[in-house]
Amino acid sequence: QVQLQESGPGLVKPSQTLSLTCTVSGGSITTNYYFWSWIRQPLGKGLEWMGAIYASGSTYYSPSLKSRTSISRDTSKNQFTLQLSSVTPEDTAVYYCARAPGSIRWNDYWGQGTQVTVSS
Repeated sequence: QVQLQESGPGLVKPSQTLSLTCTVSGGSITTNYYFWSWIRQPLGKGLEWMGAIYASGSTYYSPSLKSRTSISRDTSKNQFTLQLSSVTPEDTAVYYCARAPGSIRWNDYWGQGTQVTVSS
């Protein structure tokens, strides 16, 4: 059973960089076929795919967020990390990490999500 757990600060000030880590258990982030994604959902809005890192380490980003987003990984800890720079209150959302088998179009395992609020 694959489990994912997000961690990171719940409050970030405007213009700063949001940084979240997803710790994976029950499966390796270097196993071929799987993408590891970050997805967010602002209150009252739909899910927004932000980006993903593949088993090989290749990264993929949403065009609308590409200039501010970076996804990296620590294979020794089986973790992958999201960094979102120059945040504004519009970046306030619940942030999820998830596993995507074979394609970024759908996800089979999700973390529970973590609320991040951007406010001074």
